[in-house]
Amino acid sequence: MWGYVVRRTLQMIPTVLGVILITFVLFNVVGGSPAAMTLGRHVSPRMLEEFDELRGFNKPLIFGWWTGTRAWDAAAFRRGGMHWPGAAAADGGGQRMAPGEYELRTAFELLPETVYRWDISFMEGGGAEVEFFCRGDVVPAGRTSEWRRVDGEWRRVLWRGGRSAGRAKVTVRVGAEPAGVLAGLRVRKASVMIRDIRLARRMEHPWDSQFIFYLRQLFPLELVHGAGGGWRLAWKGVDFGVSYATNQRVSRMLRDGIIPSLTLTVPIFFIGLMSGISLALVCAYFRDTWIDRFFVVFSVALMSINYLVWIVAGQYLLGYRLGWFPVWGYESWRYLLLPVLVGVISGLGVDIRFYRTIMLDEMYKDYVRTALAKGVGGAGILFRHVLKNAMIPVVTNTVIAIPFLYTGSLLLESFFGIPGLGYIGVNAVNSSDVDVLRAVVFIGAVLYVVANLLTDICYALVDPRVKIR
Repeated sequence: MWGYVVRRTLQMIPTVLGVILITFVLFNVVGGSPAAMTLGRHVSPRMLEEFDELRGFNKPLIFGWWTGTRAWDAAAFRRGGMHWPGAAAADGGGQRMAPGEYELRTAFELLPETVYRWDISFMEGGGAEVEFFCRGDVVPAGRTSEWRRVDGEWRRVLWRGGRSAGRAKVTVRVGAEPAGVLAGLRVRKASVMIRDIRLARRMEHPWDSQFIFYLRQLFPLELVHGAGGGWRLAWKGVDFGVSYATNQRVSRMLRDGIIPSLTLTVPIFFIGLMSGISLALVCAYFRDTWIDRFFVVFSVALMSINYLVWIVAGQYLLGYRLGWFPVWGYESWRYLLLPVLVGVISGLGVDIRFYRTIMLDEMYKDYVRTALAKGVGGAGILFRHVLKNAMIPVVTNTVIAIPFLYTGSLLLESFFGIPGLGYIGVNAVNSSDVDVLRAVVFIGAVLYVVANLLTDICYALVDPRVKIR
């Protein structure tokens, strides 16, 4: 059996990695800018950049040497948002720049001891000459053969007339002091049309990316120097990041929310399971009688009523009108009675229909007729034969439901004010709190694949015909 467990565990690894990749794409690529969603689009570029720096969103997506920076707004330049004297927005995007000097003014100071690259695309400008210059603590990076030092500044010619379009890249290094307006363009002889100007920051290595940053949060292994002089891998503990909305560690929020969620979902799970199986056995015992038909109609009626109706009706009738239960808060066990009752009743219809079908399917098999021929009573057939042989679908439905106990009940926790993971998840969705959502999805995925393994092991325990190989 242990060999089977090891093989299944190894098969879980690509599944979990697939979930990690999908959640990364959904939250880092499709979802837009987390900084803009959290802070709003009208805050300063410096605040957006600091937010991205803290959470690793200003790195390349998966792999790369260069990443964008909010210090320069390329989109604003394309739509004519840079208002230099002698420059005018052009039809189709970009700006026409008359002869003169144009400072490349960044939204905030560039980082010290960092390499930046200016990427400039020219549309047309016959006869014009464009020169890039940098001064002060900003110097050329890489090869300097195309540069010349004049009057305390570095200069490089990027464009000379005679071409209809072109592109030039300039790499510079910021020194020990942060840099602001220490670079620019000089246009000579004639006006030039510039389509686009972009600014990128160079990373220390190409694997310093958002995806690796996320993986290091989930699997924080670090190579450290041991006391004996050797190197060893140290486990720092899983770090899911910091919540945007509350500024708390996500791992702390999960620890605080797991107990309220389990105190709600575990009683609902066990009470609903026992009630569903018991009533299904009653239906099987009294099959084709008015009792069986009553529970069929009863279960269909329960299934037809929306979950929210049970919540609102329970709060209004049992909590507000009759005063039997408190309707909001998490101060004692009494505050859990009404949400547990609502959770059990709302799911009872599905459980009765499912387990009744399983029990009736077993009731018409040959071994039941054999037991009846031998004189076994109805109760003995139900509990010694039918229930035992129906355990495989029961186990499947039960074990697969266990991982969802962790995430709590979104609606119940929200409507009854229970500070569990469901309540935290709803708030995270409303506030676009990406780190919290990613953590909940990741832990749920891990629990789900583990539950699948436990389901297979339970098959062998409840049915001797199943062999784990």
